[in-house]
Amino acid sequence: MIKLLTSNWLTAPIGAVVYLTFTVIFWQTPKPPPIVKAGPVTTLVGPSWEFSNPEADQLVAELKAEKRAVAAREQQLNDMETRLQAERAELSQVTQSVRILQSDFDKAVVRVRADETVNLKKLAKVYSDMAPDTAANVLAQMDDIAIVKIMLFMKEAETTGILEALAKQNPAGARRTAAISDRLRLASNRPPTAK
Repeated sequence: MIKLLTSNWLTAPIGAVVYLTFTVIFWQTPKPPPIVKAGPVTTLVGPSWEFSNPEADQLVAELKAEKRAVAAREQQLNDMETRLQAERAELSQVTQSVRILQSDFDKAVVRVRADETVNLKKLAKVYSDMAPDTAANVLAQMDDIAIVKIMLFMKEAETTGILEALAKQNPAGARRTAAISDRLRLASNRPPTAK
């Protein structure tokens, strides 16, 4: 029997039985603490869901206030985004209107590019050397913008004679002369007249 008690495989179960026995004998369940009154707050002993903690309540109130502030700020940002989109659409419309007006203005105003200045000066010299009636007959075959570009490089006296001859050609010539005169008035970058 001693040999059996001293064997290794029996020592572990005997130790476990001894441990369990002493644990059961000396085990004591703690008693619940009594109700503690600390100032105005009464803390009850019981399940955790019944505890009242003023600091936790304050934190919850602060979180709710912060959540309301964040929601209000988000609403403001959404309103601002809507307003910005409306303003962006309005700016787009205004920009488009400006482009259309610029295009119309560019069509109405005759502009002379630098690369055509030399050729226009030569043509102006040729037409100013002609008789006004002959120059008017030739110019009548051109479009109004080309006539205006050439007349920009002529002296006023030469332009006057040619416009008068254009107006006398036919009843439509007077209207065309008025349109050419209007374009001459709107012409930009008018160079000084040659002497």
